[in-house]
Amino acid sequence: MKELFAKIPNRRAIINRPVIADQIAELAEEGGDAGDLRRKAVAILKKALTTGRMELRRRMLEDETRGKQLARAYAFLTDQIVRLSFDFAARVLYPRANPTQGERLSLCAVGGYGRGEMAPHSDVDILFITPYKPTPWTEQVVEATLYMLWDLRLKVGHASRTIPEIIRYAREDLTIRTALLEARYVWGDEALYDEARAAFYRDVIPGTEQDYVRDKLAERDQRHKRMGDSRYVVEPNLKEGKGGLRDLHTLFWIGKYMHRTADVSELVEKGLLRAGELRQFLKAEEFLWSVRCHLHDLVGRADERLTFDVQRELAARLKYADRPGASGVERFMKHYFLIAKQVGDLTRQFLAHLEESQKKRPLWRLPALKLRSRKLAGFVLADGRISAPSEDFFRQEPIRLLQLFHLADQHGVEIHPQTVRQVARDASMIGTRLREDREANRLFLEILTSRNSPEKSLRLMNEVGVFGRFVPDFGRVVAQMQYDMYHHYTVDEHTIRAIGLLSRIEKGELKDDHPTGTELMQKMVSRRVLYVAVLLHDIAKGRKGDHSELGAEVALRLCPRFGLTAAETETVSWLVRYHLLMSNVAFKRDLADFKTILDFADQVQSPERLKLLFLLTCVDIRAVGPGVWNGWKGQLLRELYAAAEEVLRLGHKTVGRQERINAKQDQLAEQLKWSERRFKAYRTRFFDAYWIAEPQDVLALNAEQVHAADKAKKPLSISTVVDENAGTTLVSLYAADHPGLFYRLAGAISLAGANILGARIHTTRDGMALDNITIECATGGAFNEPDQILRLEQTVAETLAGRVKLKDRLAAKPLLRARAEVFHVETNVLIDNMASNRYTVVEINATDRPALLFSLTSIFYQAKVTIHSAHIATYGERAVDVFYITDLTGGKITNANRLKALERRLLAAIDGTDGEEEVPATSPVAAE
Repeated sequence: MKELFAKIPNRRAIINRPVIADQIAELAEEGGDAGDLRRKAVAILKKALTTGRMELRRRMLEDETRGKQLARAYAFLTDQIVRLSFDFAARVLYPRANPTQGERLSLCAVGGYGRGEMAPHSDVDILFITPYKPTPWTEQVVEATLYMLWDLRLKVGHASRTIPEIIRYAREDLTIRTALLEARYVWGDEALYDEARAAFYRDVIPGTEQDYVRDKLAERDQRHKRMGDSRYVVEPNLKEGKGGLRDLHTLFWIGKYMHRTADVSELVEKGLLRAGELRQFLKAEEFLWSVRCHLHDLVGRADERLTFDVQRELAARLKYADRPGASGVERFMKHYFLIAKQVGDLTRQFLAHLEESQKKRPLWRLPALKLRSRKLAGFVLADGRISAPSEDFFRQEPIRLLQLFHLADQHGVEIHPQTVRQVARDASMIGTRLREDREANRLFLEILTSRNSPEKSLRLMNEVGVFGRFVPDFGRVVAQMQYDMYHHYTVDEHTIRAIGLLSRIEKGELKDDHPTGTELMQKMVSRRVLYVAVLLHDIAKGRKGDHSELGAEVALRLCPRFGLTAAETETVSWLVRYHLLMSNVAFKRDLADFKTILDFADQVQSPERLKLLFLLTCVDIRAVGPGVWNGWKGQLLRELYAAAEEVLRLGHKTVGRQERINAKQDQLAEQLKWSERRFKAYRTRFFDAYWIAEPQDVLALNAEQVHAADKAKKPLSISTVVDENAGTTLVSLYAADHPGLFYRLAGAISLAGANILGARIHTTRDGMALDNITIECATGGAFNEPDQILRLEQTVAETLAGRVKLKDRLAAKPLLRARAEVFHVETNVLIDNMASNRYTVVEINATDRPALLFSLTSIFYQAKVTIHSAHIATYGERAVDVFYITDLTGGKITNANRLKALERRLLAAIDGTDGEEEVPATSPVAAE
């Protein structure tokens, strides 16, 4: 223990065990019952523990102690408290003058505590060892010690085992074996601990080394999958995530299991790390422990996830200042991701050394195609793996750094770990000469556009530094964090995932989610243009200015270098410049308004560009992160694609408005099988806009609903239909029209726990309202549980009847989006009278919050404007809500003063400074 904690300065200032032991001894001399003695002892220990924690916190905040030393200091403090508790139980509460052989008891630390590394709120994992079956005395001491620690509010993980039990359990359970691997004597019978340790190393480890390595790496892979299988998630788990502390622990565990090493520095002697790699290991460990200790202290509990709400404070604590073009929090997180990448590099290098040290083929590598050993373009291809024949192979001809990945992809083989290590070492050989080499660029383009697995090749190229050096513009976005709640990955990881998704769509692996995209990829003329556009679409993020415009300029420079023609270069540049266009139109504009389609088609101009933009948009959205893509977004994009394609194919000579209405009505009549008279009466109730706006399946649902409600003379009809493919629910409301109907409906839906994605609002010629609202759960996905539907219908009915005070109820509803408060979204209200021929279009950008839509629609009601359709989109913490409105006479709002007043009131509502009025209940429902 002295060696483990030797470097902790002024340990007595943290805790002075002899002094506290004397205080507890004085209690024993005073006498009293056991309960009273324990309470007094706990009070003494609690004070010592609190004082020690305060001292360590001071050292941490004043930057006197960081990283590994801080983790050691917390373990040291815990050791002293555990020792004192054990002594009190064994010497004061249950003293034994001459214990028998069966009454020997040893207390040891296991897991991270055994390793001597603890964060402020780490668990205290301990093991009590007895030689034989526990005696009454050992049971009393164990129980009393645990009660002392629990009274101190320590989170204790514990077990009590005999030596034979330790051996049996260790053989059966990998987790127990690893915990025991790091077991450390703390107090009690040291000879008994030594006996157990010797038995573990004698009876458990020998002959199981290969199995342990294989199982530990498999366990690591499963852990990575649970954590998102990427070290570049923007809210990483610094302990369990890819590139986190647990990955460093795994390397040490393997080395210790294989070679009985006691310290990570001994891995150099065993040939598993080189001196430089050891320095990288210690540097990464130091950084991660600093962050972990500050994180525990900041949140006041054992939390390992770097969520947005703590990243900024951690950056400030760790002295990351703002710099031009990068905030302190972005610099901190970029450093974190570079450290995580370094841990990945170390893992590969470690495994390469480990494999080299083994004479037989390792069991932990994934099986690959077996091939006879042969030469391939100077490389050695053997046993399903490609390797460099010599240490200076890449230095002789740096173009081989690209040839390696090209050959591995072409032949579907793995790259030997030692060769990967060589590549990482020699990637610095890539310079201007190689970047301008025509053959090198041909190889890179073929890797990027491979029909095999471009994502796999590009990710490894990125990990070892080849990608960023060969394409320096890409190197600038490596580990570039996007500090918002929308993006889940760093820019480089997002880009590589998007390329992988495009490849999967091309192979037909995502046909269910992307039917149109899968079909289009089979007919794609400009295939390599598309792959290059996906590569470059975010290449300029993190620079000053619009990343789309700057990226388009980068594309003009890079594409000729890659070997693209002038026409291909122009198309890639256009795609990068407008890669957000299609999603903006699909999610923020009314696709039933034909001018929206015409304006979009006018920007796209060609069917081929439309195909490319559609596919780029799909993979860009899906690569943002899990759960971002859904069927609703896919449906809107397909709808926009189909409408724009019709315009572009026919040169704008599309079927006339009336012909389209007639076609829909004829199809509906065929579906309904109503009498001609009955259908004519129904048809004439609706204005042309209704027939243009609604898809055929909704027209049929509405007709059945309206007919049933009229027949039953129901003043209010609510229909809900779940679309499992889109992950949404359509709510159709049919009732007498009155001012404020949509305002109340928006509030009721929010109160019922749903989010509105889109709304199409119609009024019949005889004064009825028919509103079709697309919703989803507040947490995403279809709003489809029976109790959810019932709650929604009841809330809407009660709200329209005036029995619900919306403002009060919504104000009392708990906020679900507290994390968004750490971000600042510039509020913006844009009013456009050119986007539509019939409507004034209002676009609102603001920080998302519960009932935002209710607040906005209340202002429209108070301003006496009519909402005809609403399009609701959220991008993490940002809400973008678009409304198509008119005045009460159905005309555009053109008066400048009125528009200015409307903008002012909307901004006030977003800020929560404009009071919403309750709408009087004028619905027929209220008259019942």
